[in-house]
Amino acid sequence: MNKQNSFYSPFIFSLLLISGIIIGYSLSSNHSTYSQFGGFNEQSKINEVLKLIQTDYVDTVNEQKLIENSLNDILHNLDPHSTYIPSSKFQNIAEEMSGDFEGIGIQYRIIKDSLVVIMPISGGPSDKKGIRAGDRIVAVDDKNITQIKITNDTVMRLLKGPKGSKVQLTIFRPSIKKFLKFTIKRDKIPVYSIDIAYMPKTTIGYIKINRFSATTYDEFVSKTEILKAKGMKKLIIDLRDNGGGYLRAATNLCNDFLGDQAEIVSTIGKNRQKEIIKANSETRLQNTDLIILINEYSASASEIVTGAIQDNDRGIIIGRQSFGKGLVQEQIEFRDKSAIRLTVARYYTPSGRCIQKSYAKGYKEYGTDLLKRYSNNELINPDSIHFADSLKYYTKSGRLVYGGGGIMPDIFVPIDTNHLYTYFNKITDQGLIYQYSFNYIDGKREKLISKYKTPDSFIKNFTVSTKMISDIIDLANKKGIPFEKESFLFSKPQIQNRLKAFIGRGLFDNEAFYPILLMQDKTFQKAIEEFEK
Repeated sequence: MNKQNSFYSPFIFSLLLISGIIIGYSLSSNHSTYSQFGGFNEQSKINEVLKLIQTDYVDTVNEQKLIENSLNDILHNLDPHSTYIPSSKFQNIAEEMSGDFEGIGIQYRIIKDSLVVIMPISGGPSDKKGIRAGDRIVAVDDKNITQIKITNDTVMRLLKGPKGSKVQLTIFRPSIKKFLKFTIKRDKIPVYSIDIAYMPKTTIGYIKINRFSATTYDEFVSKTEILKAKGMKKLIIDLRDNGGGYLRAATNLCNDFLGDQAEIVSTIGKNRQKEIIKANSETRLQNTDLIILINEYSASASEIVTGAIQDNDRGIIIGRQSFGKGLVQEQIEFRDKSAIRLTVARYYTPSGRCIQKSYAKGYKEYGTDLLKRYSNNELINPDSIHFADSLKYYTKSGRLVYGGGGIMPDIFVPIDTNHLYTYFNKITDQGLIYQYSFNYIDGKREKLISKYKTPDSFIKNFTVSTKMISDIIDLANKKGIPFEKESFLFSKPQIQNRLKAFIGRGLFDNEAFYPILLMQDKTFQKAIEEFEK
């Protein structure tokens, strides 16, 4: 699911616009009579209105934008998840879900108008050619890009391209203060849906899945086999902030844990036959103890997995109530490479729950639901969450669960709202910890990697010094964030943890980032505690 930047809906405006045309029509002598609309069907009426706007409207109108807004408006009036995807966005979305794209294979950031390589993708074309984290790309095919206001769209246009095509990069490497040239042949670049898989304890594995894409299940099989070889007997699957994806990827994952013929999910639609998806006998992880982590941004396919595991009493769910998206979309592509995602069914967990939250009050109201949950203390205290008796359902073993608004975890972990986190929140909101970590690494990356060599060595041996913390306080002062002693002392462990995690990511990517970050993660720590009982 996408977080909305604005809840303004053009539909009301469209209605007013149409009403204005009709009212004005009776006052105008430039058209014969209003009755020319007579006998038209509704679709013809829409076409006629568009023609009138083209010929008579007072200002110049971007017709494509108007139509795209209207399409989204029509779909959003059906439900919040039916949506139109313009051709300008469709390719990126399709690449994310397909699990690969064609390009040079780098993670990057635009920092102070410079295109900085955060990390070359392991095994990709840039990695093989020797591009390193921290390199600045200053020219592409001899075109200087430091003289222009660079944007993500510019970067995509310059660096992505068909497999086999070549691009010449001029980079500046701060560690040696030299410009270097590389010719890189573009290739298929994997887009991984698993951020990390590692063993936090001797017999406990941890896997974080960021989306359910076409490659998710294959990735999951590969990662779990590696963890099993290391001695994994128990597994934590982290679905927090996972907005969903492909239904099949979710059901394939469930199949690894559930017994033969156990129900995973069913889907029902007005124009779709009821489909019940069940597990088969190919259960790889049936004897592996399981905990799933969720939060208020876990949605759709994440909730299918969570609901199936909970209703079959197959594992423990820890965290906060999930988002509540129980609608199934089908994607229909148009010739201009745009598409719509149209809701064609609802899905139901094995106990019969539809966990879709209400959207009866409309798209705008639906978009503010999480804010309301926060203001009602529903992310802090589970007793603030109320379910109607009509929404009661029971798991396979008879445990009470509820439908109609997301998955409630078996163990609730509240968000931390302590007012003493204000200083920490201010400096993280402005990205100052990340900014400091980038500057700290820049220019001495090779020295740090030579010293720590592996993610494990960095995690065990690197410490955040008092000077580093003082430097962050000074940076915050320069950015207009005054020092708050009490708040700083309270949140100092979080500042140290976040800084070490960002430095670890800059040197060793997610292999260092997540193990450090999870040390201060209460939901993760609760999962470890449950497994060690």
